Amino acid sequence: MRTFDLTPLHRFAIGFDNVSRLLDAASRLDEQAVSYPPYNIEKTGETEYRITMAVAGFGEDDLSVTTQENTLVIAGRLDRTEEPPARFLHRGIAGRAFERKFELADHIKVVGATLVNGLLHVDLVREVPEEKQPRQIAITRASAPSKALENKTIETQAA
Repeated sequence: MRTFDLTPLHRFAIGFDNVSRLLDAASRLDEQAVSYPPYNIEKTGETEYRITMAVAGFGEDDLSVTTQENTLVIAGRLDRTEEPPARFLHRGIAGRAFERKFELADHIKVVGATLVNGLLHVDLVREVPEEKQPRQIAITRASAPSKALENKTIETQAA
């Protein structure tokens, strides 16, 4: 396993604590796991995204779409116990189980999933909370310089 030293980044970057986690996840990728099932990621609007995954042979009951923290997990498992096993002369449509994980950026929410003609569409939207959105800070000019109070000593008279 590769390790990355991110110490130089800490000098000028603030809040990028999860970069090392993302780099570790990227270094653990398996080439065969990356190829099945094929998918597209597209930007459908200013803050909207869609993941389209080719899942031919899978039905709604065979697929699961879950989110946990910043990870989207799409899994598929066919239940072959219901039908008698078929004798294929050629089998080009893979029906093997899969699990695909996507790391989501902060404030990305999954808003829905649909299965149409063997394509699973997962719709996502970026919802930045109001307190995290950029805001303009007004700069005002002081009308007059403030005067400091003079230090006065109060003398008490002895009785």
